[in-house]
Amino acid sequence: MTTPIYDIIIVGAGLSGICAGYHIQDKCPNKKFLILEGRSAMGGTWDLFKYPGIRSDSDMYTLGYSFFPWKNPKAIADGPSILQYIKDTAKEFNLDPKIKYNHRVAAADWSDKEQVWTIAIQDHADVESTQIKTRFLFSCSGYYNYKEGYTPKFQGSENFKGTIIHPQHWDAALDYNDKKVVVIGSGATAVTLVPELAKKASNVTMLQRSPTYIFNAPSEDVIANFFKKILPAKMAHSIVKWKNILIGILIFNVCRKWPDAMRNLFKKGVKKELGSKYKEEDFNPKYNPWDERLCLVPDSDLFKAIKKGDAEIVTDHIQEFTENGILLKSGKELEADIIITATGLKIQMLGGMKPMINGKVVDTGNLTAYKGVMFSDVPNLAVAVGYTNASWTLKCDLNCQFVARLINHMDKNNFKVIRPRFDKNEFDVKPLLDFESGYVKRALDVLPKQGSKAPWKVYQNYIKDVRSLKYGNVSDKYLEYK
Repeated sequence: MTTPIYDIIIVGAGLSGICAGYHIQDKCPNKKFLILEGRSAMGGTWDLFKYPGIRSDSDMYTLGYSFFPWKNPKAIADGPSILQYIKDTAKEFNLDPKIKYNHRVAAADWSDKEQVWTIAIQDHADVESTQIKTRFLFSCSGYYNYKEGYTPKFQGSENFKGTIIHPQHWDAALDYNDKKVVVIGSGATAVTLVPELAKKASNVTMLQRSPTYIFNAPSEDVIANFFKKILPAKMAHSIVKWKNILIGILIFNVCRKWPDAMRNLFKKGVKKELGSKYKEEDFNPKYNPWDERLCLVPDSDLFKAIKKGDAEIVTDHIQEFTENGILLKSGKELEADIIITATGLKIQMLGGMKPMINGKVVDTGNLTAYKGVMFSDVPNLAVAVGYTNASWTLKCDLNCQFVARLINHMDKNNFKVIRPRFDKNEFDVKPLLDFESGYVKRALDVLPKQGSKAPWKVYQNYIKDVRSLKYGNVSDKYLEYK
């Protein structure tokens, strides 16, 4: 049986993969492409996560697609609405027939002789293990492990008589009505879970080792809804998107330049929300604003739950789990029927795919990212990865446009292979993500690196990336075409 050869294989049918499918179809209409999805449904993160209250922590005018306007009045959207939006996009642009489900990519091996990638598909109950070949491989599978989240080892966890669950593997049958719930963590997932659980649980405690910067914002964007009434959908979406991008860039830069002033501003905002319920130790992080992601609270939901007495925040360290809850180092014991470990994600490069070149496994930790899209010495491979300081889709959209331009440039000049070349004598090497989050620190050995300046530096700045990826040259001395 002959192994089929495609022009482009896109790995992943989540927010990024559907974005890639649109741009390839739109800008490279003669290319034969396929989207391989390892799970049985599209949506990626938004299909996987089922925990109560799941929502975006970015506005949908930047998290949504530039080519398919967000129409829902809520700017901060719930998970099911985002999933439906992804499905609607795929249907609108007839991408559904391009998706093959339960096709998990186990490995991909580039052959210099054949000038193609041979993709090995993992065995599945509905799909036999098989091989697919492609001239260009585009990984849109994010950067975390879908099979398991990160849960540190807690002493005595085996003694706890209640239920321990990670949000990534939420059980819809879990009954938390009138139960005592402890949520371990202080990031976006914990901040989302607590007010939602508090609606039914007898009480909810958010147990944090250290605080996070939290700010309140309305779930609906009044300006956006006004423009949507008086302007065509695409125009309104574009105006609001740029408004939010510029505000986001301004806040990020101000946080970096005047961290103490912004620290006080964030704390002042929480004090205003909580009044007498405010406790300094719960909202005074050890790091500066935007060293880690900020946590958004829509419509004051977390603060309302705390003020009502349905939820509380405790800042302390865990000594051990007990039969009835958690013993803290301060000596206090938190009683619990359910413990939720909202303790983070595990980073996984290329969706767990094992990359090889001529049969030799590639160590992703030794690679350097070119414009945050390709990797040094790896031919005909690109990735769609979002921002850490802004909406994921903003960067993915630019990466997809760059890849489409790159492929068209190769066609026009009859090139078969594109390979970025990094010169260690010209650039210093630095960690890829200038971020203090635990999930980043735990993955430094597998994350690629970045260079000290363009085009090897990842700027985390949308305006710079628009110039570089959407309008910049697709041919320079660091890109080797053959």
